[in-house]
Amino acid sequence: MNELQHPAEFPDVLPVLPLKETVVFPYVIVPLSVEPDRGVQAIDRALAEHRLVMMVARKDAEVPDVSLEHLHTLGTVGLIMRMLKLPDGRMRVLVQGIGRARLLSLSQEEPFLKGRVSEVEVPEVDSETSELESEALVRSARDQLEKALHLGKGFSPEVMVLAANLDDPGRLADLAASNLELHLSDAQTILETIHPHERLQKVSELLARELELLQMQHQISIQAQGEIDRSHREYFLRQQMKAIQEELGDLEDLSEEIAQYRQSAEEKAVPEEAREELEKQLRRLERTHPESGEVPVIRAYLDWLTGLPWGTLSEDDLDLQRARRILDEDHFGLLKVKERILEFLAVRRLRQDAKGPILCFVGPPGVGKTSLGRSIARALGRKFIRISLGGVRDEAEIRGHRRTYVGALPGRVIQGLSQAGTSNPVFMLDEIDKIGADYRGDPSSALLEVLDPEQNDAFRDHYLGVSYDLSKVMFITTANLLDPIQPAFLDRMEVIRLSGYTEEEKLTIARRHLLPKQLRENGLERDQVHITDKGLKKLIRGYTREAGLRSFEREIGSVCRKVAVRVAENRRYASRLSDTHIENMLGPERNFSETLLDRHRIGVATGLAWTATGGDLMVIEVTAVPGKGKLHLTGRLGDVMRESAQAAWTYVRGYFARCPEEWQLGSGETAPEPDRDHVRRALGDLDVHVHAPAGSIPKDGPSAGITIATALISLLSSRAVDREVAMTGEITLRGDILPIGGLKEKTLAAHAAGIKTVIIPAPNERDLKELPRSLKGKVDFHPLTHMDEVLSLALRPSQDTADDLDSR
Repeated sequence: MNELQHPAEFPDVLPVLPLKETVVFPYVIVPLSVEPDRGVQAIDRALAEHRLVMMVARKDAEVPDVSLEHLHTLGTVGLIMRMLKLPDGRMRVLVQGIGRARLLSLSQEEPFLKGRVSEVEVPEVDSETSELESEALVRSARDQLEKALHLGKGFSPEVMVLAANLDDPGRLADLAASNLELHLSDAQTILETIHPHERLQKVSELLARELELLQMQHQISIQAQGEIDRSHREYFLRQQMKAIQEELGDLEDLSEEIAQYRQSAEEKAVPEEAREELEKQLRRLERTHPESGEVPVIRAYLDWLTGLPWGTLSEDDLDLQRARRILDEDHFGLLKVKERILEFLAVRRLRQDAKGPILCFVGPPGVGKTSLGRSIARALGRKFIRISLGGVRDEAEIRGHRRTYVGALPGRVIQGLSQAGTSNPVFMLDEIDKIGADYRGDPSSALLEVLDPEQNDAFRDHYLGVSYDLSKVMFITTANLLDPIQPAFLDRMEVIRLSGYTEEEKLTIARRHLLPKQLRENGLERDQVHITDKGLKKLIRGYTREAGLRSFEREIGSVCRKVAVRVAENRRYASRLSDTHIENMLGPERNFSETLLDRHRIGVATGLAWTATGGDLMVIEVTAVPGKGKLHLTGRLGDVMRESAQAAWTYVRGYFARCPEEWQLGSGETAPEPDRDHVRRALGDLDVHVHAPAGSIPKDGPSAGITIATALISLLSSRAVDREVAMTGEITLRGDILPIGGLKEKTLAAHAAGIKTVIIPAPNERDLKELPRSLKGKVDFHPLTHMDEVLSLALRPSQDTADDLDSR
């Protein structure tokens, strides 16, 4: 900054230039950068008139719109000396302040600011005492400027010359303030201090504070220089120690270790980026003292970097017949999964550089998702790695910790590859629907880079700091539910659903796999234990009732252990175990799931539900009590199921209101005369209570609408619901039946409970193709489109209901 003198004469109305974080003082020349639009237009207008502009500081630089309340009213009128327009629309100007002025008002805001200004008169120093005080202040300020210069403050020589020749305290204060790095508030305070003595006094206080900071900075510099000198001394001592160690032969071990790292990198196809990082760390290791704490950290990193299987690929076995045989040996059924693996092998056989699929096995626990991954690896001839992500909440578990942390490690993906020893293993990410997220990051988002085929060829682990190619890895994920998985995460995977097993499938699997495995684990021979089909069915129906096989295998193991006790004690036992022997060994049946009703009941209908562990029966009970026509819902029903019940109740009320003369029901028969009064009371003077038993278990989902409507109409028409009919489907207010999911699981539950007839929505008829042939032959399916058809099939005729009531 420089200073020139100029007469403080200016018009009453001038263009206004708002300044960000800048205060311009009188008689000081400063360069300014002017933003496009209103600032540039204000400068153009000033150049076209008097070359004068009113410069005021903004109160808040972040506020985009500038009005009078956003500006400091006291500023400086400046003379534009030079101007340069830049290509980006901005403008550079050189301005000299010529006097303080006050912004009285804004007369124009568009296209630039223009305002009325008035000159601020500066009082003169006249008395002898004031002159002495002025001279003392000026000398003190000059001394402070000299001291600041000696302590390293970057004042220009021109500023020091001007300060030495200035006797006016006000101008000296403005000169010093303009060359100090003041905050906007301090600079504005100096500008608004009109009296020269007061102004120079405040500047002296700021100079005193600046001197304290400069002295502290000088002391810190001296200390830092001492640290540098000590470092040089330590370096020379280390060099001497190195020479001594060379004489003693202690450096040979380090040289051999470094040579081994380099040899490991040469033997593997380490990419250039990783090789450069390796050499960088080796040079650090060579320069670092062997006793330094950094040495173990560097060695750990080098071990991980050279231990990874860079470019090491296991050869795929592309024999489709062998793969089919292995998959059939390890798993019974699961035709879709086996077909998908054979498709992958066929594509790899035709195109060697095909990217591996990212499969997501979704199904209840115990259906063989994890073991299926092992079979896939065996069929392909690849290594198998499995990591469980259940409960993982830290993003660093996937991407690794940065090496700045103590105990840092690579992420679990890189650790798995190092464990596998190849860059193309079958990598199973188990329980991805149970990944958490907290303040440490979201592991699901980190897995997006791992599983995205367009990105994972350059996966960057935070610990390694270099890219690693994951495109050759065949990733398989498992989950029990799809809902908790992020949509962006789910979009990168090919979902394959594994439903539960039928009773016949479980029997076959038990004969082929579960029973021989438990015999081996418990030290028994095949001829020592034989469980009959009835015994196995007893285990399935009475002790497990699950979609998978985990509990089933556990119960078989329990039976084998009890036999092992008798064998070890040389006690007599029955080697052929029937259902009676099973119950004697395991005690009473432990299955408390819903079963087939003992008789046809009024107001009770059997529905089918899907759970995370498979399908189950859900009985809906309805009764009427005196009230005001309200609907009560109990049984821990979720919001979706409550809305289904409300829709069913509204449909039922409309159903009876449509035909008050005949009270036609779905079967086409007319209800007896007393039913009409009963229905009228129920619709007005009675409360209806809908209950789903097993109240401690939460229930929700959009598939219970027709079951609730059937139970309601059964109650209001006094006609029983057939106990051997189960149903699933959502209902609309018009009585239409909407499609549902989980048909196979629900059908398995119905068959296990002895249900003979299952009502399903007509759109789900296509899903029947996915059911086992043996199951379709034992259950009679009825795809229906409207509630009237459901009532025709589910409600017993009036005479049969009366006979049932009489027999009761």
